[in-house]
Formats: sequence, structure tokens, C-alpha cells
Amino acid sequence: MTQPIVAALQMTSLADVAKNVATARRLLREAKDAGACLAVLPENFSFMGRNEAERRAVVEEYGKGPAQEAMEATARELKLWIVAGTQPIAVPGDSRPANACVVYDDAGKRAARYDKIHLFDVDLPGGREGYRESANAVPGKKVVVVDTPAGRLGLTVCYDLRFPELFRKLVSEGAEIFSVPSAFTGPTGRAHWETLLRARAIENLSFVIAAAQSGVHDSNRETYGDSLIVDHWGRVLAREPRGSRVVLASLDRDGQKATRESFPALKHRVLA
Repeated sequence: MTQPIVAALQMTSLADVAKNVATARRLLREAKDAGACLAVLPENFSFMGRNEAERRAVVEEYGKGPAQEAMEATARELKLWIVAGTQPIAVPGDSRPANACVVYDDAGKRAARYDKIHLFDVDLPGGREGYRESANAVPGKKVVVVDTPAGRLGLTVCYDLRFPELFRKLVSEGAEIFSVPSAFTGPTGRAHWETLLRARAIENLSFVIAAAQSGVHDSNRETYGDSLIVDHWGRVLAREPRGSRVVLASLDRDGQKATRESFPALKHRVLA
């Protein structure tokens, strides 16, 4: 079995779709030039604005719009599988969009779509930051796994990381890799980001590709960054703490298969 190269792309997205898409395309080309067959963009890769009105102005219909069309064209041009982070996609019958992750195959065709299930409705300890994602987004309902050249990929987004039952469900459906496009806050990132990513990898004997937003955005919100690729034993293969960067790693699929056979924790589960 070959060792596919995968990429996590770290960005500091702003309130300008065209500029964000241009940055994403540049990073995707870097990933392809480095040999990646699959690249993951962060949550909100196409837009992080100053307020909800600005966000609603850039909502796209599924399969239409500048951000999606750019990802289709880039995947086709580069012959690269792209997990296009998330962007707001219109939901018929609801004024709120979905926070949707669209996957494109290396011919530029839509291979899968996952709508973020767990929405970030929290007040951070200390009372300085509060979020109500559900006021402006429709939660997803479906678990999504898709076959890619790097392996069978389970789709998650950011806050999903705190719900191990979702990852167990993905593994039950054959996932060997998890993508985790994210925009973690500074405080929660410092406290929990790496720990949670490595825990999900270890529990499920699966690779994790975590592509993060990093830095200060137009809203003055700060995201944590530290994009990581973690192997099936919980080892960090590659990382980038800050900035717009490409994180690359090869996945030892033979090693994963051997470990799942010799250390069959997934077969020892007694609770469904």
C-alpha cells in the first residue's frame, strides 16, 4: 500500500471572498506541487466577516456561486481532492444557511457534502466571549463518509471534535481518516485543541487532518491556528502554529492496518 501525502491548509480568512479564494487557491497549488493527493481547507475558508449581515450576503446555493465554482475549477485543474472547509450554503425553507463542508474529487465533481452537526452555542469561562452559532446556522443531521485516494474519510467540523460518539459512528461506517476543518477560539485552542485531536486519533486508530483558521480576523476575533496532522497512534506528524501555511504529511496506511489488527480495540467495543 502506498503512503499518500495529505495537506492541512491554514488560513486567516477575512471579509473578502475573492481574496480568501485566491489565498486558498495558492495554498492548494502549493499542496499539489508538494505531492498531496488530498487537501483540507479550514472552517469558514471563504469568508470571516465583521457581522452576520455580511455573512448572509455571501451565502451560496448548493452547487452555485463564486467560492464553490472556484473550488470545482481548482480541483479539476490541479487533479486534487479538496475538502473545502466550510462555507454558508442556503437551506431551502430556512433563513439560516448550513455551515457546509463540500468535498470535490480530482475531476472537480462534488463527491460529498457534510453540514456541521454540533453548533457552537457557548459562553467561554470568564464571560469575555460568547457564541450562538445556532442563531445563524441550521444544524446538519447526517454522518458522512467518503472514499478518497488517501483512504475512507469521515467528515467533521470544529466543535464536532468534542463529541466522540460522532467519530465512533464514522469509524463504524469505515472511516480511516478524519478531516477537522476548524476555527477554534484562542482560549479553547490553548486549553484543548491538541489534546482533543490526539484523543480522537487514538480512540479510533485513525489519522486526523485538522486545518485551522489562525490569527486576527476583520471582526477582531482571534483564532488559535496550530493546524495538525496526527497519525493513528496519536503522534503529531506535522504542524504549523501560525500564519497562512501548508502542513504536509504522508500517511502510513500499512502501519495503520497492522496496528488495527494487532491492537484491535475497535473490535472490543461492547456498547453500540
